[in-house]
Amino acid sequence: MSEHPIIPVVLSGGSGVRLWPLSRPDAPKQLLPIVDERSMLLATLERLAGLAEREAAIVVCNAAHIDDVYRDLDAAGEEGAKVIVEPFGRNTAPAVAAAALSVGESDPILLVLPADHLIRDEEAFRGAVADGARSAAEGNLVTFGIVPTYAATGYGYIRAARSGSVRPVDEFIEKPDRTTAEAFLQSGEYLWNSGMFMFRASRYRRELARHTEDVLDAVLDAVREGRTDAQTLFLDTDAFERAESISIDYAVMEHTDNAVVVPLDAGWTDVGSWASLFEVGDRDTGGNVTTDNVITHDVTGSYLRSEGPLVAVGGVADLVVVAAADAVLVIDRHHAEDVRALVDMLQRRGRPEAIASRGHTHAWGRWCILSEVGSIRVEQVEVEPGATAPAGPGTWLIVAGSGAIDEEDIGAGASVRIDDDERRALRNTGETTLVALAVRPGSG
Repeated sequence: MSEHPIIPVVLSGGSGVRLWPLSRPDAPKQLLPIVDERSMLLATLERLAGLAEREAAIVVCNAAHIDDVYRDLDAAGEEGAKVIVEPFGRNTAPAVAAAALSVGESDPILLVLPADHLIRDEEAFRGAVADGARSAAEGNLVTFGIVPTYAATGYGYIRAARSGSVRPVDEFIEKPDRTTAEAFLQSGEYLWNSGMFMFRASRYRRELARHTEDVLDAVLDAVREGRTDAQTLFLDTDAFERAESISIDYAVMEHTDNAVVVPLDAGWTDVGSWASLFEVGDRDTGGNVTTDNVITHDVTGSYLRSEGPLVAVGGVADLVVVAAADAVLVIDRHHAEDVRALVDMLQRRGRPEAIASRGHTHAWGRWCILSEVGSIRVEQVEVEPGATAPAGPGTWLIVAGSGAIDEEDIGAGASVRIDDDERRALRNTGETTLVALAVRPGSG
């Protein structure tokens, strides 16, 4: 084993509001099968296969998503992985500080990856990581710069030399306007800022102490005073609240004298908007990206998706139409970034659709609310063969199929009570979809 083995740190705490109405705080995009049949977190974990000299991953998430995170860790075969639970989001610098402090006196190289990125060429990704690891072992703080394919205004940029597998960073630049972005593209000196990093744990801690000591102190207290349960570290709420909400770029990378960038040309996108999903999707003869439950007539250049009812669209161009169980989004594809403004409006009006959905498609199957009266809610859970879904408190009635709740075999007609303090797993061991109804406490 190398003196500095690689530990992936996967950041899975975002809310993904720009992919509303599918992605919401109760089930954000990284936990959903947005691009293919896997959740984006699972795709990120599986991308780590084949990396040399690596140890089990650390995933940083919030408490509401622990079951989903452990499900994906199990599916990816990440034995010995650690989960760090934030009481609330504080951006990337404190999240990674918690990971860097959790490894104790060891000094691994941390490979920091958002859980919601798409990378098509995984071999190129692994090659870039190998280049980054060598530089990080020497004490540099590595960021990955995406070779730009168009004049993007939605990304920050990094200015560096035009050649070399590892290049000193000359400048970090905020998101530019269209004219500036076009000039950046023509110059060949600029890369998109991906938000992926590599550095030794000790080096990151030292840089935080140098530039944002208050953040390091607050997170150190949150780790020391936190609660450990098996492989899970729950950060202390009061201490973590003292940490400034700040990104790694602002906290460290823009101030250090040892920032380097590794160019990455691997079919990357941050899946940051419906427009980005349109760009990477398979298009029909009209240039549309559609799902099975959509029909079109005389439609061009549009992204059309339904997770619920049939959607029929005709005589339009360059739209995004996304239907969930309880909400439908219609927006000009060229203004897809404005989804955030719509979600902000829903939140100001106190609309529950801004936070939670009445139904979601997961990697394991589908979940939806059938009815909610007073303090009682009835949910329907469909688990695909071979898959496992989290099963929370309530009374569970198996309607169809066969499987097990933990080690207890169940079939159609079976009823199981799960207590308030229990966290169990509903596993489909049969060959057809397992359907269950759960009577649970509601929000009323």
